[in-house]
Amino acid sequence: MVKTASTMLPLGTKAPDFQLKDVISGQQISLDTFADNEALLVMFICQHCPFVKHVKEELAKIGKDYAERPLGIVAISANDVENHPDDSPEHLLKMAKELDFNFPFCYDETQEVAKTYTAACTPDFFLFDRDKKLVYRGQLDDSRPSTDIPVTGKDLRGAIEAVLAGKEVDSDQMPSLGCNIKWKPGNEPDYFG
Repeated sequence: MVKTASTMLPLGTKAPDFQLKDVISGQQISLDTFADNEALLVMFICQHCPFVKHVKEELAKIGKDYAERPLGIVAISANDVENHPDDSPEHLLKMAKELDFNFPFCYDETQEVAKTYTAACTPDFFLFDRDKKLVYRGQLDDSRPSTDIPVTGKDLRGAIEAVLAGKEVDSDQMPSLGCNIKWKPGNEPDYFG
């Protein structure tokens, strides 16, 4: 495990499109899936990372808390499953069922979607407005597996509330911190390491 921070993609960046299969429903998911939403949260997570395990219940809770609000949510795992089989689509499905995820959980086998978002760690969060422009990228909250700080999701929730209310999201944002995405050998992006 390499402790890695978000790349902090520039605010205002347009959400890159993608076509990925949801491990839960088997359906293809893309930006068009969320065309009617006021905001879109793209989360890069995985099953085995201790940083994700630390916040996984809060991620499921965010899905439930915003189920009746115009927020689209998609989780994506891009880890190399040959070297990290715990992150295979079968294990992602098991995780989604155990946590009762009510949002798509996709597997990015080629890792190209992760690269287009400059995702670096798990968890890594990207929040887009109605025009699919990036308004938040950063941490869930100040809690980490090694701290006694409770998991609240306050940073991400604050950004979600602001964008759904049509307000500007505070640009003073702290990067997320987690395990590096497990890149396939030779597939590491320029921004890694």
